[in-house]
Amino acid sequence: MESLSKRLQKYAKAHPKVLELTRYLIKVGSKVVMKERPGNMRSSNTMTKSPLNPPALTHFCSTNNLLFSDLFSGNSKLSSKMYLKSQLSWNVIIPAENLDVEGLMLQKAIVVRLLEDFASKKASKNLGYFMAVTTLERIGEGKVREHTGDVLFPVEFSCVTFKMFRGEILEGVVDKILKHGVFMRCGPTDKLYLSHQKMSDYKYVPGENPIFMNEKMSRIEKDTVVRFIVVGARYVEAEKEFQAVVSLEGDYLGPISQSSV
Repeated sequence: MESLSKRLQKYAKAHPKVLELTRYLIKVGSKVVMKERPGNMRSSNTMTKSPLNPPALTHFCSTNNLLFSDLFSGNSKLSSKMYLKSQLSWNVIIPAENLDVEGLMLQKAIVVRLLEDFASKKASKNLGYFMAVTTLERIGEGKVREHTGDVLFPVEFSCVTFKMFRGEILEGVVDKILKHGVFMRCGPTDKLYLSHQKMSDYKYVPGENPIFMNEKMSRIEKDTVVRFIVVGARYVEAEKEFQAVVSLEGDYLGPISQSSV
């Protein structure tokens, strides 16, 4: 059986940014988690809430190509209103074979498993897309599960999620142009649809690289950054993602610039 230390080394090599965040969370989160006899796993931590430290958090949000520190620094092109800060309580399960470690190694295993679970959930209807864990608040007392011997640790943490709301004005990047409308992406959402009926000033111009253009020669083409208003959004449970219909009907809406992404 491969040791936890070797597993963590492999994980660090494959996910350097995630482990950088892990080290930060452990540093600011608590004291060490102590292992006693099986069936009596206790946490000796006295958790103190730690403020976000952007210079220390260079965790890369893989789902939307944004530095996590940018979410609160104003460097992001996206509206900060769509980002929600939430405090959650989850259960983290550590396999029995990993319980031969103590102190920071066990705590690191708990944090790594939390980050893996966080990434795998992807999104929920109420909170939106799960973007990043920001603060580790508390690791509770572990409880041994019958039959397997695995230990379940209740974990409280703060995180940032991404969700669009009807009536919100946002910016997106044009991804595909069709005769009857345009598909755009905004953060982790890549299924935003702008119908030609919702941009009445623009006409479809066919060609090898089709575009939409108005009488003032304003163009909407691939990779154009467009400011829009959200008309409606729905959550698709099977795919764990959101779809939205947007519009350019309103003041100061429309193409802004070409995306550098």
